[in-house]
Amino acid sequence: MEQVLPNLYRVEVPLPNNPLRALNSYLVVGPRRSLLIDTGLNREECREALLGALTALGIDLANIDFFITHLHADHSGLIGELAGPETTIYASAADAAIINSMGIVTEHWDRMAAYARRSGFPDETLAEAIRKHPGVRFSTRRPVPFTTVHEGYRLAIGDYEFTCITTPGHTAGHVCLYEPNRKILFSGDHILDHITPNISLWSDEENVLAVYLASLEKVRRLPVKLVLPGHRRIFSDCRRRIDELTEHHRQRLAEILGILEEGNAFSAYEVAARMRWDLSYPTWEEFPPPQKWFAVGEAIAHLRYLENQGQIRRVGCGPVITFAQNENIRTG
Repeated sequence: MEQVLPNLYRVEVPLPNNPLRALNSYLVVGPRRSLLIDTGLNREECREALLGALTALGIDLANIDFFITHLHADHSGLIGELAGPETTIYASAADAAIINSMGIVTEHWDRMAAYARRSGFPDETLAEAIRKHPGVRFSTRRPVPFTTVHEGYRLAIGDYEFTCITTPGHTAGHVCLYEPNRKILFSGDHILDHITPNISLWSDEENVLAVYLASLEKVRRLPVKLVLPGHRRIFSDCRRRIDELTEHHRQRLAEILGILEEGNAFSAYEVAARMRWDLSYPTWEEFPPPQKWFAVGEAIAHLRYLENQGQIRRVGCGPVITFAQNENIRTG
């Protein structure tokens, strides 16, 4: 645990056997009630880290409220274990609804699995990817009552006055907290330093990469002196990082166009297998199924962006969706 500013602490919550390694949970200490931003997975290691920090500061769990930046289990998994009858839990309406249904394989997962199959995901690998997904294994096991927030919603904790900034893309209901007096941004997984937020898609109905890039531009307009992200280090140059993330996705799009220049029509699974990933596995075949899940979801998001831009198109009418560059579609 480290003190970032007066009455503001960063608690490093371990994420065992996860490439992210740890979550940054932030504690804002108030005179009567305090606010904990994000919780970690529903695992004993995460629970011990948070409760240890509260004990060290002499804060009673009964006096803690929670702000959940987005639905993913590494940010929301412990709320069902930690929240009491007097606890207020803040989240967006879109993500709150999914959090309360993630603990079991439901229509939410079935719908994504069906689209994964249409994207070329092999059934055996897909079943293992979902079974081992942290959202299935380490989510809250009981529904909790949420207080839903929206753009401009305000929270006052002691000397801090936060404004909610909706930043969809990483999830549909991702929300950042901005403190305009100190110009600090709790960015969740919207903006991370050194690693890039996963932008995934599992439907025909959205263009999440375009939404995410628009959310980056929205945050660019804010005067930010300090970014407190959900993972890795705290940093100060927000606009520099936004530029880097935007360039990263530009390069990703160019990479996929290069893959499709081979002239064949590829599924999202086949595209993901040919993309470069910053992971330690030497071949695609050695990727653990959960990592293949995240990779294919990101490939779909970029393919959809290119499709909406008119640079690629779908090929054929088989059960698996395939894509090719417009000028490279083969016939006969």
